Amino acid sequence: MASLSVQDLQRRLYAKAKSDPAWRFWGLYVHVYKPETLRAAYAVAKANNGAPGIDGVTFEVIEAADAEAFLAQLRDELISGSYRPLPTRKHAIPKRGGGVRTLQIPAIRDRVVQGALKLILEPIFEADFQPGSYGYRPKRTAHQTVARVAEAIVLRKTRVIDLDLAAYFDNVQHHVLLKMVAKRVSDPAVLRVLKLILRATGRRGLPQGGPLSPVLSNIYLTPVDCMLEKARDTTRHGPFWYVTYARWADDLVILVHADRRQDWLLKAVYRRAREELAKLGIPVNEEKSRVVDLERGETFTFLGFEFRQVCSLHGAWRPQYTPVRHKRTELLQKLREVFRRHRSHPAGGHPRDQFDPRGLAQLFPDRACWPALQLHSSLGREENTTPLGAGGTAVRIRLEKVE
Repeated sequence: MASLSVQDLQRRLYAKAKSDPAWRFWGLYVHVYKPETLRAAYAVAKANNGAPGIDGVTFEVIEAADAEAFLAQLRDELISGSYRPLPTRKHAIPKRGGGVRTLQIPAIRDRVVQGALKLILEPIFEADFQPGSYGYRPKRTAHQTVARVAEAIVLRKTRVIDLDLAAYFDNVQHHVLLKMVAKRVSDPAVLRVLKLILRATGRRGLPQGGPLSPVLSNIYLTPVDCMLEKARDTTRHGPFWYVTYARWADDLVILVHADRRQDWLLKAVYRRAREELAKLGIPVNEEKSRVVDLERGETFTFLGFEFRQVCSLHGAWRPQYTPVRHKRTELLQKLREVFRRHRSHPAGGHPRDQFDPRGLAQLFPDRACWPALQLHSSLGREENTTPLGAGGTAVRIRLEKVE
């Protein structure tokens, strides 16, 4: 949690940026290396409890040697201009369907500096981010993103442009990103440190794993959001919009009204979105990108949910979205592992290490995960009456019913 003085500074930066879209901020660097800013950034990094970087230094080592001395040394490096970020530690994570996603993990000292920059830069660019952008923004959640898409489907925006950006984080061009930041920030020291951070990851791309990367990724795609907002406003009819979009980081869907008189709009928006992405040097995955018509029974996937249009018992068409199959399979596997012990909450161990299906509410809407919640409740009641070692059959039957 940032201190009151840091929060007050963030509020003032946001208010100024919102009131004057052309204002360029200067004198920001002194706020980056303030002790309270560095302490707030260190607290956030420690709360996340991430893995150490390439230097192998952990939070335990820093605390044992005195965290205040660690921050003081980092502050001296920032003031003197001798700060140099270390190369990131790369960690490959296998992707579903083949391939790997490479996480680039900065050292803790570099995470603190990136966190301090984020505390100062985020409120400035928050004023420029568009309503359809949700990913990794303050007070915005995946639930709200899913609800925006569902609301658009209710209003018959059932033709969906599902754009898949190929290796987005690997294709961000540093010089283009720095120009975007410089439109709002005229402080040479801030731009210099930002350039050093980007160079530590290679010639191009953003490190997936750095505290500053989510903000920078949203800055880079803001021109695409602005184009979609303009298309939405220029084609509106009274209080009604024919175009809606939702973006979570590099996941983007554009929804266009089903009226066939809007065929030209569907083609125009698709073309313009691809043109804007091409300007940024972001390729589109042709195999995964497609146009879906929900009124023809087609489906699309967004943020781990499969969307379709179904007819209700009252004869009205409504959106239906459920977790994709592999997510449900992963959930059932976790449930089997937990209930194989014949206890909902195994004795011993830290509560954070105990799996509770009710925690799914943080990710899935209630109606999407009610089978798991119902299973949890019924098994909990059965455990109170069934001796240990005699409930395996009942558990398996219930799991099969959920599947």
